[in-house]
Amino acid sequence: MQDETYISPDEGQLLKRFWQSASGFWRGRSAWRAWLLVVLLIATVLLQLWPLYGLNFWNRDFFNAIARNDAADLWTQALRFVPLAAASIFLAILSVWTRMTMQRTWREWLSNHLYNYWLENDHYTRLRFMPGEHQTPEFRIAEDARIATDLPIDLTIGLFSSFFTAITFISVLWSVGDSLVIGFSGLMVTIPGYLVISVVVYSILLSAGTLLIARHLVRVLEENKRSEAELRSIGTHLRESGEGTALEDGKKDGRQVVGGALKAVIAVWRIYCWQLMRLTLITHTSLLITPVIGLLLCTPKYLAGAMTLGEVVQAAAAFVIVQGAFNWFTDNYARLAEWASSANRVASLLLALDQVDRARVSLKVSEQ
Repeated sequence: MQDETYISPDEGQLLKRFWQSASGFWRGRSAWRAWLLVVLLIATVLLQLWPLYGLNFWNRDFFNAIARNDAADLWTQALRFVPLAAASIFLAILSVWTRMTMQRTWREWLSNHLYNYWLENDHYTRLRFMPGEHQTPEFRIAEDARIATDLPIDLTIGLFSSFFTAITFISVLWSVGDSLVIGFSGLMVTIPGYLVISVVVYSILLSAGTLLIARHLVRVLEENKRSEAELRSIGTHLRESGEGTALEDGKKDGRQVVGGALKAVIAVWRIYCWQLMRLTLITHTSLLITPVIGLLLCTPKYLAGAMTLGEVVQAAAAFVIVQGAFNWFTDNYARLAEWASSANRVASLLLALDQVDRARVSLKVSEQ
C-alpha cells in the first residue's frame, strides 16, 4: 500500500539522482577507460575541423576557377580535393568507432549497476510496496538505460563540435563578408561583420520558435513511455496467468484491460505526432531556406563587384555551417526531450530502490 504522504519528485530531483549513479562510470576502476575515450572523442572532433575548413576554402578556389574558365586550375583543385575528402571520411569513421565504444561501455556499466541494485537484498520483491513511478523496472533497465547513456554522448559531441565549428567559421564569415554599406535617406550606414550578425539573429529566432512550439515535448514523451510500458506489463501478466505462473485476477476481463491500455498508447501517440509535426515545421523550413538566405545576403556585394563568385559560394557555405552549429538546440530538441524522459524513468526506479533500502535498514535497526 502506497504512502499517502508521498510527494512526487520534480524533474530537477530526478536528473540529479540519475547523474548521481550514472557519473560513477567516470570514477573508480572504470575511470581510466572512460577518460581515455573522452580524450579520443575530443581529439577526433577537433581534427574533423581541419578538412571541413579546407573544403570551405576549396569551394572558393574551385568556383573562382570556373568563373575564370581556367581549366588548369580546375584540375589542380580536383587533385586538391582528394586528400581533403579522404581525411574527412577517415575521421568520420573514427568518430563513429569512438562514440559507439563509449556508449557501449557506459551502458554496460550503468546496466550492471542497476541490475545489482535491483536484485540485491531482495529489492525486486519489495519494490511493489513502494510509492512512486517505478513500474516495469526490467524495461527501464534494458531500454531507458540504453537511451539515457546513448544520447548524452551524441548530444555532448554535437554540442562540442558545434561550439568549435562556430568559432572557426565565424572568422571566415567576418573576413569574407567584411562590412556592408547601405544607403538610407542620403546617409551611408556601414554594418561591420554583417554576415555574422545576420546568422546570430537568425539562429536566435529559430531557437526561440522551437522552444515555444515544442515546450511540452518532454512531458508527452514521458507519458508515451509510461503507456507503452503499461501495455507490455499487462500483456506479460496475461501470458503468465495463462501459463499458470501468476495469480489470476478474476475480477478483470483481460481483453478489456489490454484494449484500454492500447487505446491509451494510441491517444498519446497522436499527441506525440502533433508535437513532432510542429517541430518539423521549424526544422525543415530552416533546412530549405538557410542556404538561400546565405546566398541572398552575399548577392549585393557580388553585384557591386566586391565579392568573387568563389567568395559568394564560400561565404554562403560558411553561413550554413555556422547556422547549423548555432542551431544545435533546435536540431536536437526532440532528442534532448527523449533523453530527459528516459533519464527520469531510470531515476524514478533508483529513488524507489532507495526507499526499499532505507526501509530495510530501518527494519534491521528496529529489530536490534
